[in-house]
Amino acid sequence: MPEPITPAVSDRICKHMNQDHADAVLYYATAYGNQPNATAATMEAIDPAGMTLTVIVNGEPTALRVAFDHTLAGAEDAHHTLVAMLRKR
Repeated sequence: MPEPITPAVSDRICKHMNQDHADAVLYYATAYGNQPNATAATMEAIDPAGMTLTVIVNGEPTALRVAFDHTLAGAEDAHHTLVAMLRKR
């Protein structure tokens, strides 16, 4: 049975992505969030439908929602989906 994406799992994923993969989070904002002028991005939350980011555009923070192409089945699916999104570069 997949590990559900609870608030604690969301926090764990966001912390990991922001600390270890900040460049990937920025890529999600520019490529999937249609914010090509974003200079930084922070993953605030992830759920089965998508991720919520805070992006910096023209020096201003802006909330951004990036939807996934499918509903995530759990934490492992989140990992595979985030990696697959990067591989489309």
